[in-house]
Amino acid sequence: MAAAASDRLVRMSGGRYTLVHSDDRGTGNKRSGLALRVVDAWTGTERDTATLSGGESFFASLALALGLADVVTDEAGGMPLDTLFIDEGFGSLDEHTLEEVMDVLDGLRERDRAVGIVSHVADLRSRIPAQLLVRKGRHGSTLALAGREDA
Repeated sequence: MAAAASDRLVRMSGGRYTLVHSDDRGTGNKRSGLALRVVDAWTGTERDTATLSGGESFFASLALALGLADVVTDEAGGMPLDTLFIDEGFGSLDEHTLEEVMDVLDGLRERDRAVGIVSHVADLRSRIPAQLLVRKGRHGSTLALAGREDA
């Protein structure tokens, strides 16, 4: 799982971060699930994932989700997970990191995966070919289909 997530995280972080499995124990010397540490290539240090900033945590979580999908696909005899929904988190990314993350998501779409993004970030509109816009109103929400002409 850590290796699959790291493959994604390296690309999203511009080569800065990788994830490694840790044998760290939880409270009372108990196992605490998938213990991970982040390796920062800029500083050469390994540290707790809790030290990542909000934006870094978002793309590390996204890398874990994508890595999990890869592992499940491999373990299920190649049965792909064709659809992925990502809810928010994009607002915590700087412009460069947003570009890196969107390149990864575009790569998934190019391999015939459906990627749904739930976001309020206006900069994403130019990158998303088909959009379902939800507008809330006094008497309920309305839906509208929107997108680029070349989509």
